[in-house]
Amino acid sequence: MLEEPRSGRLAAWGNALLAGAVAPDDAAPRIVAQDAVHRVAGISGEPDAVGLTLALGRLRALGAVGLRVALPVPGHPLGLSGPPEFNAVALEAGEAVVVSGAALGLVPEVTEAGPAGDTHVEVVWRCHPVREGPPADVPSLGEAERELQQALREATGALTRLDVAGSGPVAQAALAAYQARAEAGRQLLAPGYPPRAVRVLELAQRVDALVGIAQATEPGAAVSAGQQAARAELLRPVARMARRAQVAAYNAYAEERERRGA
Repeated sequence: MLEEPRSGRLAAWGNALLAGAVAPDDAAPRIVAQDAVHRVAGISGEPDAVGLTLALGRLRALGAVGLRVALPVPGHPLGLSGPPEFNAVALEAGEAVVVSGAALGLVPEVTEAGPAGDTHVEVVWRCHPVREGPPADVPSLGEAERELQQALREATGALTRLDVAGSGPVAQAALAAYQARAEAGRQLLAPGYPPRAVRVLELAQRVDALVGIAQATEPGAAVSAGQQAARAELLRPVARMARRAQVAAYNAYAEERERRGA
């Protein structure tokens, strides 16, 4: 809940770097965030994995014009355009970045290293060939915003009727944690993104947080099999809309640059 996908950070700050809106020394730490290190493997001309700054420079030289996010789940290849081999790897990871103009896709391979009790996360983005084409099921920002607002209204009312809207202590603690993080001044997107993209991403994360809270079973919440099934049926399309909106927000910068022919 409220976990920013690594693909979102790479796409957002990578787009800003490609556009010249941020310096490499500013973009790389934002992409790495709490991880120890990120490297990119399989870029043409580089026999070994390289750092983010060098990798983004190589992608620019290969013709990259924008980075797009994919957040696929079984039955919903959100943001993917093929081929099947790449789609399968991205689905297994649950996310990917598609490099427009270079016909490449980057899929994160996440490992933990270090002794027990003192581990750190290392990420290797592995390059795969992709098929240039419209990404699957990605809405416009306007469409995503309208969907989310409607989904939020419907889900809140229905969850209240099901008595799973989050009145128990676990849900209240989760909601408080979400609100604290939302108010901590975090920067959702990199410089250059339109305000509407920031608004859509924030709303998508809020909806995703509410879905996570509602999925927690507590005393007095939905404990019968029938209530659990009703809850799952209600939350499934809401979570789907939240994922679609996240992808639309992260991809807004690249799509705008391509429309302008930048």
